[in-house]
Amino acid sequence: MKRLIIVIVLVVLAGFAGVVVRSSSGGTISDIRGLVSHRDANEVRQEIRHNYQLSPGARVELTGLNGAVKIETSDTKTAEVYIERTASSQDAMDGRQVTVEVNENTLRIRGEKGVGGFWSRLFGCHAEERVSLKLPRQLSLYAKGVNGSFVTSEIDGTVDVAGVNGRVQIANAVGRATFKGINGNMVVGLKSIDQNGVDLSGINGNIELQLGEDVNADLDAHGMNGRIVSDLPNVSIDKSRHGSYSARIGNGGNEITAKGINGNIRLTRTLQAATAETATN
Repeated sequence: MKRLIIVIVLVVLAGFAGVVVRSSSGGTISDIRGLVSHRDANEVRQEIRHNYQLSPGARVELTGLNGAVKIETSDTKTAEVYIERTASSQDAMDGRQVTVEVNENTLRIRGEKGVGGFWSRLFGCHAEERVSLKLPRQLSLYAKGVNGSFVTSEIDGTVDVAGVNGRVQIANAVGRATFKGINGNMVVGLKSIDQNGVDLSGINGNIELQLGEDVNADLDAHGMNGRIVSDLPNVSIDKSRHGSYSARIGNGGNEITAKGINGNIRLTRTLQAATAETATN
């Protein structure tokens, strides 16, 4: 079996050597570039558009997406899905598939490897997708494996985000919120925190927690390569030992836990609350 693999590798290398020799003896190097270049003139594009009806509190799942995600929410029952896919060739486009599954209680958008061709697999030519959603505000949001920024407006429900390679911004969350394995800066609005709390772990970037006016919580952080700072007047911060902090926000209450944070955590006021405070003063 090993001998067979070695023979195949040698044959492939010999084929490339032949192309190089021909180009150096009067041909053009475009014979090779045509295999690996991503030229806009040859770009393949696909649009996916759907409208669905979702029940209040429906679960929305986004997984395995190679591109940015933007979500706008409002008081509606209609989910509008728009996905723009691009690739350097049809072969590369076929190398990834994006599926949309829906019923009244669940919307799933999933990216996964398709059949593809030999050259797209060999040179790693993959399709990309940009996902834009308009969703009901009352939902449960789950996202995992997004290679791009992840931005949402207000979510009236739980938020679970993991494995994002890009900036994460959540305008406002209500209830439980979990963020794991984020490679980028984060801005998360927390209108309220329920008994399940907020969990932050494995974050490679700075975190800004924008807290609602009535939020009372206890923050416990371990394994931090950074600091906890606050722009709020009713926060006490204690650094017990290197990389460990505790903080009481207001009167204390449900927990915000943080571990493995490579960056700072800043506590600020949500935009709405800050505007209201300014108007009052």
